[in-house]
Amino acid sequence: MSQEIPFNRPFITGKELEYIAQIIADRKLSADGAFTTACARLLQDRFDIKRVLMTPSCTGALEMAAILSGVGPDDEVILPSFTFASTANAFVRLGARPVFVDIRPDTLNLDENLIEKAVTSRTRAIVPVHYAGVACEMDGILEIGRKHGLSVVEDAAQGVNAFYNRRALGTIGDLGAYSFHDTKNFIGGECGALCINNPEAIERAEIIREKGTNRSKFLRGEVDKYTWVDVGSSYLPSEIVCAFLYAQLEMMDAITSRRREIYEFYHSSLRQLEDEQLLRLPVTPEGCSGNYHLFHILLPDPDTRNGLLALLKGHGIRATFHYVPLHSSPMGRKFGYVESDLPVTENLSARLLRLPFFNDITESDQRRVVDRITAFLKK
Repeated sequence: MSQEIPFNRPFITGKELEYIAQIIADRKLSADGAFTTACARLLQDRFDIKRVLMTPSCTGALEMAAILSGVGPDDEVILPSFTFASTANAFVRLGARPVFVDIRPDTLNLDENLIEKAVTSRTRAIVPVHYAGVACEMDGILEIGRKHGLSVVEDAAQGVNAFYNRRALGTIGDLGAYSFHDTKNFIGGECGALCINNPEAIERAEIIREKGTNRSKFLRGEVDKYTWVDVGSSYLPSEIVCAFLYAQLEMMDAITSRRREIYEFYHSSLRQLEDEQLLRLPVTPEGCSGNYHLFHILLPDPDTRNGLLALLKGHGIRATFHYVPLHSSPMGRKFGYVESDLPVTENLSARLLRLPFFNDITESDQRRVVDRITAFLKK
């Protein structure tokens, strides 16, 4: 039997242990040491971000963004249902109601043409999610945000080193959130970052991140002692995590180049099946530069998707589906949503299949995946 092809395998650059050993030797393990600072500075400089604060996760970054957005009880936040629970939880935990808007059939991103209809007097924020590292239509979203005085928080968990009209994802809205989970392109295990694009939010973000204290000012010598001044929590990552991550960020270009090769192999090899209308390949609109985070296909119907998924699993190929739409989840039902509320989301999520995708996947393994898909769909 052929060796199993996993869905994901974290990539190791080779410098991670060296950097971790360095901080152990220096006995500087807590947050905001040399490597935490270096990660933040690299992201700031490379993507022209006003300020980056490293966090323990993208969830933590989203939670900070929700607080900074001023969202509170009975407010509303517009977001897609086709996303991870953290996107909604960050705002729901503050008492806000998620207002789910349907997605575009091409990119699977928030449909900008449906947002304004969802705005009410209680709306406080719009949260576009850049699915698969392909940008939402940010110009239109920003225009709606400005018109109605709404915060725009980019969930760019999958969007590090992807661009919209030459602007890095996460840097376009008021705030952005990155993920460096080990399923992402650049990894720290569990790690994230908050991108602060509005300079007026920097000081409060530092306070929220430091348990609601002005400790950051104290460490810079700006005050003679620090104390509790606002709400907050512990949103600081371990220095060990950031040492690991820095080894990855140093190789951002090489990692992206390799992922592009993997993506383009799948795309070119499956193009004939798309021409025969047996599946649909990912779409990247003009003006968008993706980061090759994942490769998905859309099958004609749920039965075909589920049958193909079972066949691949039987041959040791670990493909997988993606999000169960939030509006159809138990929590979604608590907010009054029912099946059929978002027809495009429901249709696409039931037909989507993600293929094995990691930096050291071999061309022969990719060929195995393509051959099994082809044989199944042409049967």
